[in-house]
Amino acid sequence: MQTDLRGKHLITLQEWTKEEIDTVLDIAFDLKRRKALGEKHRLLEDKTFYMLFFENSTRTRNAFETGMTQLGGHAIFLTPSATQIGHGETAKDTVEVLSRFGDGLGVRYCTYKKGNAYIRELAKYSRIPVINMQCDLYHPTQALADIMTIQEKFGKNTRGLNFTISWTYAPNYIRPLSMPQSLILLMSRFGMNVTLAHPPEFHLLPEIVEQAKKNAEENGVKFNIVHDMDEACKDAHIIYAKSWGPIAYTGSREEGLDLIEKYNTWVMDGRRMKLGHKDAIYMHCMPADRGVEVTEEVMDGPQSVIYDEAENRLHTIKALLAATMR
Repeated sequence: MQTDLRGKHLITLQEWTKEEIDTVLDIAFDLKRRKALGEKHRLLEDKTFYMLFFENSTRTRNAFETGMTQLGGHAIFLTPSATQIGHGETAKDTVEVLSRFGDGLGVRYCTYKKGNAYIRELAKYSRIPVINMQCDLYHPTQALADIMTIQEKFGKNTRGLNFTISWTYAPNYIRPLSMPQSLILLMSRFGMNVTLAHPPEFHLLPEIVEQAKKNAEENGVKFNIVHDMDEACKDAHIIYAKSWGPIAYTGSREEGLDLIEKYNTWVMDGRRMKLGHKDAIYMHCMPADRGVEVTEEVMDGPQSVIYDEAENRLHTIKALLAATMR
């Protein structure tokens, strides 16, 4: 077990070893048990964590803020408009000061071709751990909660499971690529056969896909891309169905929205769940468009683990904070 993660940045789990990821998961399971038993675990007493949000959030903000409280510390919510960032202060100047005040910094910045670059600029000058709370390329804290949830449902040994991440129809909003890209990179490292399903125009960034293929090859598992949702669901143990935009295909919002409408039959429903393995689970990072990208039959059905998955955001984030900020 890798026990010294103090000060380590998390921008993508691809840059962490599997041993380091396993360490955080072990801590998360322990903290979840301790919370269930009502045991205090004030591991970050008097510590301060800054949360810089360029976009709105429900689960991420509340998981970090609640987690810091339960760990005995304090989380401070920041936005560009409420700081000098909105007036043009550089990443270097911002993080040099915050590094002298507090003990950790999380950033959510999902604007394509800006978010990840900004977070890396902060990390370059930071004296405290910088955590990616979602950017245009990756969503590592959600992926951590997802693998924890899969281990809860199928056991710690996930080798041989069939994991499907499928695009779904969800109009009016161009969602980032960060979630599917994080999932295809991570799940093969845990021994799962990964299937990525999407209409042709909704492909992910080629360099990320190549990394995922390499991960699968190194771990002796399969990585497939299909353009048929039914095919992707067949025999899947995990069906993770959510929307993302055709960002790698077009930079036009109008064209992107039109493309989404073109594939309005890509909906997660009971028929498709039945195509999966008899023990299949349905996952979604939320928020999900009820009755649009997924039917209520699936979202509220016995195979859905979305609320367990959401709860595990808290436990994995607490583990990450405790390991990097102690």
